[in-house]
Amino acid sequence: MIGLRTEANERFFVAEAERIAELSLRLAERFLAGGRLLAVGASPQDRSDAHHVAVEFVHPVIVGKRALPALALRADELTLHAEPGDAVIAFGLPVNALRGCLTIGFAPGAAEWEFEPPTDDPFVRQELVETLYHVLWESVHVFLEHLGSSGSGAGSSGFLYPFLERGEVDLDAVLEDVARSVVLKAHEVGELRERTIGDGTEVAVAAAALRERLDAGGKLLAFGNGGSATDAMDVVADLQTAGRRALDLTADAAVLTALANDVGPEVLFQRQIIAHGREGDVALAISTSGGSANIIAALAEARRRGLETIAIIGYDGGRIAAEQLADHMVVAPSEYIPRIQEAHATAYHLLCERVSVGRAARKTELARA
Repeated sequence: MIGLRTEANERFFVAEAERIAELSLRLAERFLAGGRLLAVGASPQDRSDAHHVAVEFVHPVIVGKRALPALALRADELTLHAEPGDAVIAFGLPVNALRGCLTIGFAPGAAEWEFEPPTDDPFVRQELVETLYHVLWESVHVFLEHLGSSGSGAGSSGFLYPFLERGEVDLDAVLEDVARSVVLKAHEVGELRERTIGDGTEVAVAAAALRERLDAGGKLLAFGNGGSATDAMDVVADLQTAGRRALDLTADAAVLTALANDVGPEVLFQRQIIAHGREGDVALAISTSGGSANIIAALAEARRRGLETIAIIGYDGGRIAAEQLADHMVVAPSEYIPRIQEAHATAYHLLCERVSVGRAARKTELARA
């Protein structure tokens, strides 16, 4: 399965590298002219991608990079908010009719800028699309710097006339460099997926434990911060679509803001484990660092309450791996957050695939009985 992903990944990004570089330039121009990036999704899985786009652009993980205006919207909100000069990235729906907007989509006829992943597998398609919008985010900052945007936050008065200096920049050379970088990044994530999944044993064992608990009437409680919160959204959407019981502990803004304001962010997920976790359930923690205080507190609470614990983590596994704070751990051994998150998507997709296959097999057994 990793081999199929690697082949599709290489084929897609080699074919699209030049267009991705050109689109990154066009997005940078929109941002410098005061435009926003609006992300919209049709299905629950699509909406997890829309929220992932928004959090990556608004909250830059590269120190000193500019926070860019991005919003995740429902489909019915798009026409209310879209303005000429904005850019729109749409998951699972067409966005051709937005006058003055640059539009990006992932199916034929869906948008001005169409990207069609070369696979019918919905999980692999989503993973390729995630890499694409991560690469766009990375490359936009390259063009912002070359077009005169080198500060963070709102920028200086130099941003008012960004294109007056355009003659001083060899944009053709920058476009070529960015296109080469796109291919390199795609190769990097392909290698990281292989190191993360390995022979598949860790994912298989975690999936078997999850499937056993779900089959016995338990539920999954998924949680994470930032981009990992959108991963939790996606896992829960996938499992619920397959008819499995799953809760997204990042979903309720009222609960999260109440806990953060009245107690502190370290209890965001721990308190919800107390409220919703039962012996026989499974807690799934997703963390790029493996050391977030609220993730560690939630895992500890889950163990106290008899939940099976699974952690999908990055770097060297952080405290979670060093202190063996989860029963099952899948580690993406990298220090670069976008690539970690892309490998994490493969890990939890494989987890969901194995759980769904197990459910289908069980239905077949019952039908034969």
